[in-house]
Amino acid sequence: MNDGGSEEIAGLDGTMRLGKFDCFLKPNSKAFQIYGTQNISERHRHRYEFNNKFSEQFETAGMKQSGINLQTELVEIIELENHPWFIGVQFHPEYKSTVANPHPLFVSFVKSAMEYSSSKSLTNKK
Repeated sequence: MNDGGSEEIAGLDGTMRLGKFDCFLKPNSKAFQIYGTQNISERHRHRYEFNNKFSEQFETAGMKQSGINLQTELVEIIELENHPWFIGVQFHPEYKSTVANPHPLFVSFVKSAMEYSSSKSLTNKK
């Protein structure tokens, strides 16, 4: 592993971010509401990262960075401010999810979809 926690993959001319990484959740975020804590740890397996050079432009447009790896300053979670449930993550929540114990993001997404569906069906009945 190199300093960034990425494993060198031979013959692919690149690095892969592989393994478990810590993430700090901003207190006023939907992610914080879902997890109920400021510090989480999630598993990664990817090559791509958010380009922090464009952070200010994305924030101005309404996409906030709600989860950050404090050691590497890498964006882990983004959210759209004016959307009922739009969360994008760099990690793989399915790695920690089981039928008996689904990942908090999946539970929250399904709950939000059901609430949205119910509100639409109530509107259509009027």
